[in-house]
Amino acid sequence: MASARSSRFIGSFGWQVLAGMVVGLALGLLARSLGADEGEPGFALAEALRITGSSFIQLLRALVPPLVFTAIVASIANLRELQNAAGLVWRTLLWFAITALIAVGIGIALGLLLQPGLHAGVVAADAKAPATTGGWLDFLTGLVPANFLGLTASTKLADGSATTSVSFNVLQILVISLVVGAAALKAGEAGKAFLAFNASALAVVRKVLWWVIRLTPVGTVGLLGTAVAKYGWDALGQLGQFTLAVYIGLGLVLFVVYPALLALHGLSPVRFFRAAWPAIQLGFVSRSSIGTLPVTETVTETSLGVPRAYAAFAVPLGATTKMDGCAAIYPAISAIFVAQFFGLPLGVTDYLLIVFVSVIGSAATAGLTGATVMLTLTLSTLGLPLEGAGLLLAIDPILDMGRTAVNVAGQALVPTLVARRQGLLDQAVYEGRREPDDAVAGPEPVLQA
Repeated sequence: MASARSSRFIGSFGWQVLAGMVVGLALGLLARSLGADEGEPGFALAEALRITGSSFIQLLRALVPPLVFTAIVASIANLRELQNAAGLVWRTLLWFAITALIAVGIGIALGLLLQPGLHAGVVAADAKAPATTGGWLDFLTGLVPANFLGLTASTKLADGSATTSVSFNVLQILVISLVVGAAALKAGEAGKAFLAFNASALAVVRKVLWWVIRLTPVGTVGLLGTAVAKYGWDALGQLGQFTLAVYIGLGLVLFVVYPALLALHGLSPVRFFRAAWPAIQLGFVSRSSIGTLPVTETVTETSLGVPRAYAAFAVPLGATTKMDGCAAIYPAISAIFVAQFFGLPLGVTDYLLIVFVSVIGSAATAGLTGATVMLTLTLSTLGLPLEGAGLLLAIDPILDMGRTAVNVAGQALVPTLVARRQGLLDQAVYEGRREPDDAVAGPEPVLQA
């Protein structure tokens, strides 16, 4: 059976990633102890780790545009198979907002309790505005596609030469995909051939992405090794209180709030984490919700019992807009840190604005690595100095690992809760008593922690 063969390879996925983390940590510490700067003995090892990790992320990013487009278009078509599809959509968005509200509340409470801005080892001279910032006008205008592919190009001049780079806007791709999917359905018979082609294209893209995901243990070595070699413990020590506050908040959401919500819905938290752990691990090391999307969707369908027609819509949507780590806990604590560091008081209105930005503006993070845009969006809304973001960028990759892990867990959690509330969840699959009916025929392996 296909799923049995796949399970033999992926069944130890969690252990493979864990082994990669251990090796990456050891090599990173070795490179740092030898000296990771250019000309020092550990530079070659640090460069090898950097190239390995960046190549893995680059492979994931290269597949993001076709994956998001084909997945969203296919999910729009799949919603036809479900009754009350409109109700599922608004309930999904409602639970996105509810969990974000809880997360931002925890972030604000920890910021006020631990006061990280008053216990920082950094100096004001380190403050500088980041190159990438976010504002409400930029966010809103960014929703309007600049071209059909959602691509943008920029040119930089350095040393008398010009370098042009092409990037993509995930939000624009999401908008394009929703419009194209809806248009294909409205086109009736004329749109069926397009939807069939899109389904085939999605299967091909997912297959290629699974080949990349098989490299995760190797990519983990490079990513974690680079983080340790480059940042070490010095930067963390200077921002120890801030780091502690962020990770306590992430831990509370991941291991207290989410299990409590599952228990309230009569679902086993242990079973949820056992099923979702491969996706959570991949999110931790890759720092990309979009890159983790196929794993998240697979475990949601084949291990948590969410119907494929619904999961194919909810998980891709969550991977671009559901960010409890990056868009709720982190900007809340960061905004309070910046205010405390610069001695600027925050009132009740300011805390309400933090809540508003976190619940409404989370799509600004767009599922990619880093949360600088969301942070600067929050700071600009509150009128706090954007230079404060520069104080936190030194340890952002370390924090982003935990943030993305929480994001991914939430992206699997909400579809599970909504499916349970609507009577769509396959309880036997969730409890591990049987595989879903289409698990063998699916193009991806069944992941097991």
